[in-house]
Amino acid sequence: IPCLRSPRNPEQKIIKRVIALEGDIIKTIGYKKKYVKVPHGHIWVEGDHHGHSFDSNAFGPVSLGLLHARATHILWPPQRWQKLQPMLPPERKPLQTEEE
Repeated sequence: IPCLRSPRNPEQKIIKRVIALEGDIIKTIGYKKKYVKVPHGHIWVEGDHHGHSFDSNAFGPVSLGLLHARATHILWPPQRWQKLQPMLPPERKPLQTEEE
């Protein structure tokens, strides 16, 4: 789960799930285009709260240059301590990947 600089405000860091890699075709949720082929050097990221998240559905594919770190755990609040699991919701899988 990457931590990246916000495309709209480079001072802000955001944590999102990678939904698609370069070359993948993804069906968007409310983006200006219904389908997007992720360009070379970019990824498609989404938050866990579809429709209520500032993610690629708002700003489009994200340049790999904005990747900053990798989130591995939730530490706060203490009752939510847990290791983050890499998981792609089945309904958000790319429609086509570059390998296909």
